[in-house]
Amino acid sequence: MMSGKFPSRDVSIVGIGMTEFSKDSGRTEMRLAVEACLAALEDAGIEPAEVDGMSTYTMDNNPESDVHRFIGGKNLTFFSRIDYGGGGACAPIMQAAMAIASGAANVVICYRAMNERSWYRFGSGANPPPSPTFLPTHYSWYGPSGLNTNAGHVGMVAQRYMHATGATSEDFGRISVAALDFAATNPAAFFYRQPITLEDHQRSRFIAEPLHLLDCCQESDGAVAFALTSTERARKLRPDPVTVIAAAQGSAEGQHRMTSFYRDSITGLPEMGLVARQLYAQSGMGPDDFKSAILYDHFTPYVLIQLEEFGFCSRGEAKEFVRAGDHAPGGRLPINPNGGQLGEAYIHGMNGIAEAVRQIRGTSVNQMAGIDHMLVSAGSGLPTSGLILGKD
Repeated sequence: MMSGKFPSRDVSIVGIGMTEFSKDSGRTEMRLAVEACLAALEDAGIEPAEVDGMSTYTMDNNPESDVHRFIGGKNLTFFSRIDYGGGGACAPIMQAAMAIASGAANVVICYRAMNERSWYRFGSGANPPPSPTFLPTHYSWYGPSGLNTNAGHVGMVAQRYMHATGATSEDFGRISVAALDFAATNPAAFFYRQPITLEDHQRSRFIAEPLHLLDCCQESDGAVAFALTSTERARKLRPDPVTVIAAAQGSAEGQHRMTSFYRDSITGLPEMGLVARQLYAQSGMGPDDFKSAILYDHFTPYVLIQLEEFGFCSRGEAKEFVRAGDHAPGGRLPINPNGGQLGEAYIHGMNGIAEAVRQIRGTSVNQMAGIDHMLVSAGSGLPTSGLILGKD
């Protein structure tokens, strides 16, 4: 075990399970969750009765004990949930790794299932009902100004970022164009065989200026799950276990979900910087060690800021990074080779983790050369998390 607190490389991902991604799954979220969990166990070669741990998001509508019962589980000794929506995307993996390393569980399933297009839409926005509790009260200050969607919140940040750095809407569009280039060759992606041009991006309608429609992630139905166990056992189950090298969570000073507008500056993502520093310290790696990365792309401007927070370029220079195509197919650091949440699907970041595992296994439909490890980030603009995964 490495120095520090995280049990680096002691735990591995041995199974991935996914449903199809769609705009109308035609079945319940519980059904989706069970399908993905069983597929992950089949991929791992582990019997459902062996699962004794479950971890998911607070926003998932499927109780751990019920998912466990429906997959054929017996005894559950560990269960946990992570808050902050997509900001928690990598944290269930972290929770699973710590549980297995500590002996709290032997086999943990991490899952996320959602009908986020056919049942409800995160992007629709609504003023919260009157309530004396903290969050509705907090957001009641934004509603009268029309800031009642995440796109509106990010639009404020994007405007200031453009002013401070000289970035343009076309720079945001370059993120989308690259993502959909990857999606166009991914049969699982919504934008399969549908690449776009920068002109297409610029012509797409505004959602919350300066954000165009093609600056915003998909709204999707589907589920993704992972099976984790000790690396020692993982080596006996399959020849290509993917080890959890580093994992971190972070919330920096002055943070409040997507609306940290009272900070002195809103052009950075200090939570992501905090996560980056932890990941690099745990792993002994740095920006130059990565040939590809999964950066959470719910909104394109936050991809540029993440490039800066992770040290792939200096502050304010992400625009040059994307203008050079360093993020795109064939670039220095291709990001989101599955098409990301812009092009493949929005499963709250879990499909990005699945792509990282496939890249390390060497089984991605858009396989990058020489991938031994991958950096993965979770939702930005709110308390967040991250991972470094790698070969055993």
